Amino acid sequence: MSIVKRNNLLFPSLMNDIFKPDWFGGTENLNTNIPAVNIKENEADFELELAVPGFKKDDLKVEIDDNVLTISSEAKSENETKEGNYTRREFSFASFKRAFILPETIDEVKINANYEDGILRFSLPKKEEALPKPKRFIEII
Repeated sequence: MSIVKRNNLLFPSLMNDIFKPDWFGGTENLNTNIPAVNIKENEADFELELAVPGFKKDDLKVEIDDNVLTISSEAKSENETKEGNYTRREFSFASFKRAFILPETIDEVKINANYEDGILRFSLPKKEEALPKPKRFIEII
């Protein structure tokens, strides 16, 4: 005998789309394979932080092509333990890919990245012409 789950809603898929917990701050549809991102704009640059715990620096791949910053990773691990008559073999695979369209004001040549304690940090400096100009007083003649 099998358990059958019934949905008595009039239009189940429509109702599920409208009343998903995500509309109200839930996490049912949260994709945990994609790292969380913080983006902060400062006067001289943008700061971008990705939470990528468990990855090694060598696992991360960062590239810029046609104003698109792409961060990706594929990490594989395999462990095998043999004790007596039994063998335990565990393996895992984790991957993600995030892409960000960079504004025209970013100086792509000066972008730098740092990975520490599971946080990948980027500094995206603005071009000189995009920086705010200081006040200038005009003398009246």
